Amino acid sequence: MELFKIRKDIPFMRHALVLNAVSFITFVLAVFFLFSRGLHLSVEFTGGTLMEVSYSQPADLQKVRGTVASLGYGEVFVQNFGSAREVLIRLPAQKGVSSAQQSEKVLSALKANDPDVTLRRTEFVGPQVGDELVEDGLMALAFVVGGIMLYLAIRFEWKFAVSAIVANLHDVIIILGFFAFFQWEFSLAVLAAVLAVLGYSVNESVVIFDRIRENFRRYRKMNTVEVIDNAITSTISRTIITHGSTQIMVLSMLLFGGETLHHFAMALTIGICFGIYSSVFVAAAMAMWLGISREDMVKPVKNDIDPNDENSGAVV
Repeated sequence: MELFKIRKDIPFMRHALVLNAVSFITFVLAVFFLFSRGLHLSVEFTGGTLMEVSYSQPADLQKVRGTVASLGYGEVFVQNFGSAREVLIRLPAQKGVSSAQQSEKVLSALKANDPDVTLRRTEFVGPQVGDELVEDGLMALAFVVGGIMLYLAIRFEWKFAVSAIVANLHDVIIILGFFAFFQWEFSLAVLAAVLAVLGYSVNESVVIFDRIRENFRRYRKMNTVEVIDNAITSTISRTIITHGSTQIMVLSMLLFGGETLHHFAMALTIGICFGIYSSVFVAAAMAMWLGISREDMVKPVKNDIDPNDENSGAVV
């Protein structure tokens, strides 16, 4: 399906060096913010107190969030749990303050606004659980990266595998850099979004790589740069349809999904935008600089005819 067809190839690779220099600077800045500021980890990773409270009427989440934030907790995870009257609150751990003291303090503040609020349960999420989640998250990321590299190396060629994984890691590091710079809360939902971006971004790279391989077989008079430019240009319509429809859905979550889905949708939004960019100007350009050629895609046909054999090639 194509919304439009571009007759003349766009010279994307002509600007690859400048745009990749911008990518490198952005990548370095993201790494700098990750080391200098670090990620603002959520309760799942750091440990803290989990509270479930109940209201007699549907709860105003913004009001509850503001009440808890006024106690000095900053960004707090507040969401409905089961029904509009049940509210789940996650509080970060505080030094020298027990879980019971935290829950009593928050419950008193909530009762000051609504005396009918009741505490249903309170739990403490220990830091050991947080450490296990961090290790499991990093392990999941490593498995995803390894699986992508193996898949691309088998389906295409090792140069494509290296190019795609560098482009995908470029997207992941930039997402993490945004969260480190703005100190947005990094939760399990955001980690899930990062893993989703890895798979989503590699899909675009595979489409472009597949068209490059096809062009090497079809257009024998084109050089490598022309083949790559033609592959990217011929897939633009598909890219606009796919990413446009996906971005509309993600933006709806970002604008109307509330606080619960905000950071999840933000990570996906950043990942989709940079995923399109990296597939074209990072993955394709790196494959070009690694020396991808027609010989890598089209294997030479062996000639079984022996020139010294008088009977070889004879028609019977």
